[in-house]
Amino acid sequence: VWIKESGGDSVQSGGSLRLSCVVSGYTYSKYCMGWFRQAPGKEREAVAIIDDEGTSWYVDFVEGRFTISKDNVKSPLYLQMDSLKAEDSAMYTCAAATAYVVNTQRCGPGIQLDYHTYWGQGTQVTVSS
Repeated sequence: VWIKESGGDSVQSGGSLRLSCVVSGYTYSKYCMGWFRQAPGKEREAVAIIDDEGTSWYVDFVEGRFTISKDNVKSPLYLQMDSLKAEDSAMYTCAAATAYVVNTQRCGPGIQLDYHTYWGQGTQVTVSS
């Protein structure tokens, strides 16, 4: 599985960005995918997760500002980020859970703890105040 993110940029506070994540070699008919971020000196944290049934999860400090979307298993994963704040600055990484996680209905922010989760290299988001 190969994952590639794009869309990161430097923006002013209050601005918007849309991140994209393209996944190759993900042959499952269902999916559990999400966005994570890590700022310098901080631990990686889950931002938003979505599954093939359209169920989504957001960390509380982005809810209402960020929207995760994915049309089907083959389409890109997106993260629309509005009303950006300086504290949103981080490296944003896309992740895809394994079939085991999907089939056992364990989709959620905990996929970052699964050794077998697939990860991209990340795209940098910088928000200046």
